[in-house]
Amino acid sequence: MGCGFAKSDKLKKPMRAALLIQRWYRQYVARLEMRRRCTWNIFQSIEYAGEQDQIKVGQQTHIPSIAGKLHIHMTPCDSFRNLISHIFRENNICRNVDWERYFCYKSIEVPKLYSGPHLSFPITCSNAAELVEAFKNKQQLHSRYVLQLLGETWRLLRILPNISQISTCHSKEITICGDLHGHLEDLLLVFYKNGLPSSEKPYVFNGDFVDRGKDSLEILLILFSFLLVYPNDVHLNRGNHEDHIVNLRYGFTKEVLGKYRLHGKKILKLLQKIFSWLPLATVIDNKVLVLHGGISDTTDLHLISRVDRHKTSVTPWLTLTLTQTLENMLWSDPMPQDGCVPNEVRGGGCYWGPDVTEEVLQRHNLTLLIRSHECKQEGYEFCHNRRVLTIFSASNYYEVGSNRGAYIRMGPDLVPHFIQYQANRATRALTLRQSVGRTERSALRALREKLFAHKSDLISSFQEYDPENTGLISLGHWACAMEAVLRLGLPWRVLRTQLVGDTLDGMLDYHLWFRELAITEPNTELSNASLLETMYKHHSNLETIFRIIDTDNSGLISFEEFRQTWKLLSSHLQTEISDEAISDLAVSIDFNKDGSIDINEFMEAFRLVGGDLLQNEGDPH
Repeated sequence: MGCGFAKSDKLKKPMRAALLIQRWYRQYVARLEMRRRCTWNIFQSIEYAGEQDQIKVGQQTHIPSIAGKLHIHMTPCDSFRNLISHIFRENNICRNVDWERYFCYKSIEVPKLYSGPHLSFPITCSNAAELVEAFKNKQQLHSRYVLQLLGETWRLLRILPNISQISTCHSKEITICGDLHGHLEDLLLVFYKNGLPSSEKPYVFNGDFVDRGKDSLEILLILFSFLLVYPNDVHLNRGNHEDHIVNLRYGFTKEVLGKYRLHGKKILKLLQKIFSWLPLATVIDNKVLVLHGGISDTTDLHLISRVDRHKTSVTPWLTLTLTQTLENMLWSDPMPQDGCVPNEVRGGGCYWGPDVTEEVLQRHNLTLLIRSHECKQEGYEFCHNRRVLTIFSASNYYEVGSNRGAYIRMGPDLVPHFIQYQANRATRALTLRQSVGRTERSALRALREKLFAHKSDLISSFQEYDPENTGLISLGHWACAMEAVLRLGLPWRVLRTQLVGDTLDGMLDYHLWFRELAITEPNTELSNASLLETMYKHHSNLETIFRIIDTDNSGLISFEEFRQTWKLLSSHLQTEISDEAISDLAVSIDFNKDGSIDINEFMEAFRLVGGDLLQNEGDPH
C-alpha cells in the first residue's frame, strides 16, 4: 500500500507542474492579446479621426466629390467661394469626344530603350499576365500604355450597370477580395494562391484599391487589364477611397505624380472620371449583396440601380438622394445595437444595427451582406447573426504583423470559405511576443505624436484639474483630460503604463511628461509657437488643402496660394491666423528664395518625428 501512495505522489507532482505551466501560458497569451487589442484600438481611432478631419475639410471647402458632398448644404465663407469655384470649376472639356481627344495617347512615343512591358489592344489575357509579372519585378508601364489602358477602361465602365449581377452556375467558385490599399504584394499573393482571373476563376474586388500603400496605380492597372479581358468575370465595386479628394490626403495623388511626372496630371484626371463610373455593388445568385461600406435604414437597391452614378449636377432632389446613397454605401459600418445613427467616428455614412440588416435583406430576398471598409485582425469577421461579413485583403495594414489579410471563395451553395495570409515574409518569422511588441511600439509612437500636436490643449485641460498651478495632477484626472481633448475613445487608464513613466505619489508632473515624450521637433526659424502647433495638429489637412490649391499638380504654390491655403484652414478651424504670421512662415520655408513653395519639402520640414519608446519587446506589461 505504501508503495502505491508513493507512486501516486510521483505522478501528481509532474501533473501539478504541467497545470501551473499551462495556467502561466494562458495568462501570458491573455496579456499579449490584451496588448494587441489595445494597440488595435489606437491604430483604428487615429485612422478614423483622420477620416473625420478629411470630411470636415471637404465640407468646409464645398469640394464636389463624395468626400466633399457628404453635407452639401455646408459652404465656405463668402470670401472664399470664388476661389473654391475657380479651383473646382467644371473642366472646359466636358463632351465625351473632347475627353477622348484630351487623353489621346497617340502622340506619346515609346522609346526604343524602354524595357518595360508592351501592351497590345484589344488587350489579351497574356498581356494582363505579363503586366502582373512586370510589376512583380518592379518594372513601370510606359505612360502611353497607361493612358490607353485607362481610356479603354473608361469606355467599358460607362456601359456597366450600377449593380453587377453574377452567377455561380457557370463556375465552381467566385473569389471576393476586400480592401487592398496599394498593397501589391497582397494582390500578387492572392493570385499565386488562388489563380489569375479568368472565365473559370471569376473575381469580385470590393473597393479601396488605392491610397496608403505605395503601389496603388499598379493594382489599378492590373485589375483594369483583367476587367477588359474578362468583363463578365471580373467585377470592381467602388470604395470610399476611389475619390480624388480622398486621394489628396492619403497618398495616391502623390504616388501618381511621382511615378509619371510628365503625364501624371492627365492620368489623374482620367482616373477621376473612371472612379465616378465604377459600379456600386455586386449581387451573387440574387442572394448575396457585395458592396464596400454598408447599408442604412433607407437602402433601396431598386433606387440604387436607377441613379446616374456619374452625374453630380442634376436636380436637387436627385443630387441629395445620390449623395446620401453613395455616402451610406461607401462609408457606413455595422454596430451591435439595433437602429441606424450617423457615423460620427468616421464623420460620414452611418452605423446600422442587426434589425436594419434583417429588414433590408428580407425586403430584397437576400441571405448575406458582404462588405469591406474595416481592417480586421484576422482578415474577416462576421456580425449581425452571421448575416454581415467583413472581408479585408490588405495584410500588415497598420504595421508589419498588425493583421492578416483574407479573401473569400464562394460556390453555388453560397457558403463563404476563407483563406488567410501574411504577405510579408518577415512577419511569419516573428513570434507572437515579437509581433505584438513591434505593432505596439508603432501605435504608441503615432499616439505620442498626436499628443504632442495637441500639447497646448492638453496642458489647458490639465490645468483645470490643477487650480493651484502645482504642475501636478492625478492619473485619474490625466485620463479624463486625455479623452476630453483627443476624443479617441481609448482606454487611457490601461494605456497609462505605456505612456506615463514615474510619478510622485501617484501625481503626474505634466510639464515633465511632455518633455519625456521624446518627440523631435522640426528645425525651423519660425518663432510663432501657436502657428507651429497648428501645423503639427493639422498636418494632413494642410497637405490636402495645399494639393487642392495646386491646380496644375506641379508641386509648387505661390506665396498668394500659400496665403489662401492658410485662410482656408483658419476658416475650417474657425480661428484667426494673421497675415503677418503667414508671411513670416512663407519666407522662412522658401528654402531657395524663388518666391514659390515646394509642397513636399514644406510638409517634410514640419513633420514630427517620434523617438524610441521606453519599453522594449521583452517587457511583459
